[in-house]
Amino acid sequence: MLRIEDLRINYKTKLGMVRAVDGVDLYLDRGEFLGLAGESGCGKSTVAMSILRILPDNAEIANGKILLNGNDLLKMSEKEFRNIRWNKVSMIFQSSMNALNPVMRINDQIAEALIIHKGLTKSDASKKVTELLSMVNVEPSKAVAYPHELSGGMKQRVVIAMALSCNPDLLLADEPTTALDTMTQIQILELLKNLKRELNLTMIIISHDLAIMAELCTKIAIMYAGKIVEISDLKPIYGSPLHPYTRKLINSVPSLRGEKKKLESIPGSLPDPMNLPKGCRFYPRCDLAMDICQNEEPNLCEVRKDHYVACYAI
Repeated sequence: MLRIEDLRINYKTKLGMVRAVDGVDLYLDRGEFLGLAGESGCGKSTVAMSILRILPDNAEIANGKILLNGNDLLKMSEKEFRNIRWNKVSMIFQSSMNALNPVMRINDQIAEALIIHKGLTKSDASKKVTELLSMVNVEPSKAVAYPHELSGGMKQRVVIAMALSCNPDLLLADEPTTALDTMTQIQILELLKNLKRELNLTMIIISHDLAIMAELCTKIAIMYAGKIVEISDLKPIYGSPLHPYTRKLINSVPSLRGEKKKLESIPGSLPDPMNLPKGCRFYPRCDLAMDICQNEEPNLCEVRKDHYVACYAI
């Protein structure tokens, strides 16, 4: 349903050009949940914003295609893309408080999308809002509330309802449980699981939290310094990861199963995007780095069926 080919996105800054996304290839079939994981600053959110075409003014898409059901979203005029945004692609933003307008009632915020993008009357839109709130387990009476009158979990559910309002083909979720307490996180995860079954959702989940990925996703892509370094189905990534960075990420997360073990840390930090290493971008932090890693950048290659890795050390 979704195919991203050789996507390259730069940010123009006062200090120079930042290569935020540098040759990303992704594909997603209908009904799949793809987890896009990696440290903060690796380019995950930039990929999502490029799909929805809401990149900031200083961003430049230098190359690539974003194909949704065979149509290149990047070649559409803004007028054409208005029919895609919300109707075909929508987004659950990272901060529910910032995603909601503080001076508009919940009913008016969700209804606005239905009136503009679906052409519903105000009365029909209000009825649809009631259905959507019930779907995400929010009491319909909360439709007349303002965002500040709702708890963090309720606000997040409202944002999910808003994203689902126009029945999009693809849903993007950027850190959907960030800043929520543990019990609320669990409730939101269960909600997304149920919606996946009921609506056959197709979703890209962006997060640095690998535990969330394990609960929701069918496929995982690991991103580092603007590139995909490993991508496969859920079980191979968690059961037998191949890229050194993927292994370190997984070993840095506590597990409730198996023996207790000391958590690993990843030394160093992401490379300066304006001064990237010549070869593999992870080699300065990698225990398995070889001479070739410093001079030649590895390509993403299939090493098992549907399991792609960019590494010389496997």
